[in-house]
Amino acid sequence: MDSPKPPQKPAQLLNDLESIRQLLGDEGLEPPLLTESIDPDSIPLLSDIVTPPPLPATHTALSSAAPAPSLRDTVAQSISRDSELNRLDSELRAAAELILQDVIDDFVPQIEAELKRRLQARLSRLLPQRK
Repeated sequence: MDSPKPPQKPAQLLNDLESIRQLLGDEGLEPPLLTESIDPDSIPLLSDIVTPPPLPATHTALSSAAPAPSLRDTVAQSISRDSELNRLDSELRAAAELILQDVIDDFVPQIEAELKRRLQARLSRLLPQRK
């Protein structure tokens, strides 16, 4: 495996950090104080930097030709969608119950035979054979 490195002394680490700071040229920079406030107007917004892409001509033609659906139409579509989901949910649950019942029906004879075998073994241990 890898041999562990001997721990460096704090003085060596401090010297390494100081040499990195000198290489980066951060001698004149001071960290910001917590009491300094930031001007919110100096922070650029995303909309200032990125311009939205132009809309395709077909999209503008469709939006002007097709009126916005009314609230009544939207509610009716939502209700019909919900009722369809409820119907599908109940159909799936009924199908799952039928599958489960088929599995139970397939395994009942095996379970019954195993229970009878265990009961006979237990009875023979509990009730000794008479001579």
